[in-house]
Parts: sequence; C-alpha cells; structure tokens
Amino acid sequence: MFAVADVLVDLSFPAAQARLADLARGGMLTRLSEGAYGDGLTGLVRVGPLGAAPGLSKLVEVQLLDPVSRGDSAVLALRWEATGPGGGLFPVLDADMALTPAGAHSTRLSLAGSYRPPFGAVGAALDRAILHKVADATIRSLLTRVADALAGPQDPADGGPESV
Repeated sequence: MFAVADVLVDLSFPAAQARLADLARGGMLTRLSEGAYGDGLTGLVRVGPLGAAPGLSKLVEVQLLDPVSRGDSAVLALRWEATGPGGGLFPVLDADMALTPAGAHSTRLSLAGSYRPPFGAVGAALDRAILHKVADATIRSLLTRVADALAGPQDPADGGPESV
C-alpha cells in the first residue's frame, strides 16, 4: 500500500534543510516518529472491536539515513518497524521524507512511502476497509510533529527545537 502526505512549513528551504539535519542527528526525529507511531496505535485501538488488545507492540524501531540534498530538495529515508512480541502484526513502513521550496519563506514537507499489511490477502482487505485510515492518520501525525519542530523556536543549548 502506498502512503503519501505533505504539509507546508513556514520556514525558508535552507533553514528547514538545516533544521531537519539537526533533528535527525540529535535523535529528535526518532522521538517524533515514536510519538506519531503511538498516535497510530491509539487510533488502531479506537477502531478495533476489542479495545486495548494485549500483546500489541508499543515499541517501534526507527531507522533513518542522513538527509541527502538533490538540487532543490532534501530527502531523508526512514523505516518504521514494530518490535516486541506483537511486532509481526504490524506493517513495516519504508518512506522518503522530503523538503522542497514552496516560496521564499515556506517549505513543503512531504512523505511518500509504502507498507505491506501483514497476513496477505486478509491484511490487504482489512487495510482497504479501515487500517489505511490509521496509517494515514499516523503519517499525518508524523508530518505535523516534524513541521512543528522545524518551525519551532531553537534551543541554543543543542541547536534543536526548544520543546516538542
């Protein structure tokens, strides 16, 4: 299944590019990803028939590559993979997070990726019925968190956002 979303950030492209690199290097992007993943689990429990299901993986391994600049864009590859006993119940997301100029003082932050629901045809049917909504909400949560961190005030101590 494909996942695509974008958001505008009120920040110039060069500033957004520098801040994204700082977020990735400082570990903040990993923490933002983990928070967005938690939002997705909350959404999954909300739409599930049984409420909080025992064994649901609440941990996600986030793998990031350093941002790469390509002309008027910066791209960072990421992978989300649930860990723990219930990790195999969740799809793995492989995606590119990209920044592109959207005017003199704004930048488009986008995510384009793919995931394959577990359980073959049954998982694909569940995804079409409802789980894609959870995936979309999770990705939007991630982009909102990252956009807020990019545009937020900088903490002079570490060069990153003051609070997220």
